[in-house]
Amino acid sequence: MITKEQVLQALSKVEEPDLKKDLVTLNMIKDIEINCNKITFTVVLTTPACPLKEVIKNRCIEALTTDLGEGLDINVNMTAEVTSIRNSAPVLPGVKNIIAISSGKGGVGKSTVTANLALALKQSGAKVGIIDADIFGPSIPMMFGAEDVQPLIAPKDGKNMIHPVIQFGIKMISIGFLTPSDNAVVWRGPMASQALRQFFGDVDWGELDYLLIDLPPGTSDIHLSLVQTVPVTGAVIVTTPQKVAVADATKGLSMFRQPQINVPILGVVENMAYFTPKELPDNKYYIFGKDGGEEMAKKFDAPLIGKIPLVQGIREGGDEGRPLMMDEQNPTSIAFKETAERLAQQLAIRNANAPQTERVQVS
Repeated sequence: MITKEQVLQALSKVEEPDLKKDLVTLNMIKDIEINCNKITFTVVLTTPACPLKEVIKNRCIEALTTDLGEGLDINVNMTAEVTSIRNSAPVLPGVKNIIAISSGKGGVGKSTVTANLALALKQSGAKVGIIDADIFGPSIPMMFGAEDVQPLIAPKDGKNMIHPVIQFGIKMISIGFLTPSDNAVVWRGPMASQALRQFFGDVDWGELDYLLIDLPPGTSDIHLSLVQTVPVTGAVIVTTPQKVAVADATKGLSMFRQPQINVPILGVVENMAYFTPKELPDNKYYIFGKDGGEEMAKKFDAPLIGKIPLVQGIREGGDEGRPLMMDEQNPTSIAFKETAERLAQQLAIRNANAPQTERVQVS
C-alpha cells in the first residue's frame, strides 16, 4: 500500500520555481487521497495567474512516478490562494494586494494597460478591483463603457458606504462616476487627495485579491496621499520606448524607491513597443524607438514584465468601452495575459521574500 507519507516524501523533491522551496515545505499540497494505485491531491498555487502551472503539475507527476513506480493513476488538482502580507489591515481589510500603476508622463497608455491587466487577472480566476486615482482626467469609466453608471450608496455598520460599479466582473470607482462627464474637476490638491482617501475608506470593496490603483501622470499629491493612506504592496511602471517617456518614467520609479516611501517595483511594462498593422501581423515597426523600457528595467534592476504592441484593436477597445482582453481569441490579448501572469508571479515572490510595506508617516 502506498502511504500519505510516501506521497509527501516524493513531492518534497518538487521545488516551486519562483520561491525556491519545495511544495511540502511551502504547505502547497492539500487533500491527499490514496485508493490502491490511484493518487489524488491538490496543489495550492500562490496565484491563479501562475504562468508555471503546467510545469509544477508535470514535475509532481514525474516525482511520484520516479519514487513510487510506473502504472500509477495520478490526478493533480490545481487551485490557487492569492498570497498577502496585509494581515489585519485597518483600511481595505478584505483586499490582499494593492498595486500602484504609475507612469512619469501622460499619453503612454497607462489606463489602457491597467484595464487590460485587471481583466486578464480576472479571467485567470482572481477577484480584482480598480481605483481610478486620476481625479482630473478619469479614463476608466469610458474604457469600461460605464460613463453613465452611478454607484449605489447603502448603509453598512451604521455608515453610508459607496458600492463600487461592477463591469465585466471588475469592481471600480472613479470620480468619473460621481461628476458629469463634460464637467472639469477644478480642485486644489488637498481636495483631490481627500477624494482618493474616500475611495479607500468609504467604498465597500469586499474581498479582493488585487486592487489596481490607476495613478495620474507625474509625482503629485495623489501619489503621496496613496502611500500615506495605505501600505502599497508594489508598483508597476508603464512607459513607451520613447526617450522622453523613459526619462519621466524613471522619475516615477525613483519616487517609489525613495527610502521614506520604499514601495517595491513589481515590474516595468513597455507599452507601444512596436507597431503591427492588422494586414501585416508579422511586421514590426518601431515608431517610438526600440527597447527603451527594457533598458530602463535593466538599469534599475527591475523585472520587465511585458512588451505591449501598438495595434488598432487596443485603441478601438478602449474607445468602445470593451477592452481588448474581452476578446480572448485576439492574438494581441496574449501579450496582456502574459504580462498579467508575470505581474502575479512577481507579486507572489515579493510577498514571500519581502516584509510588508510600511505606510508613509506624515511628519
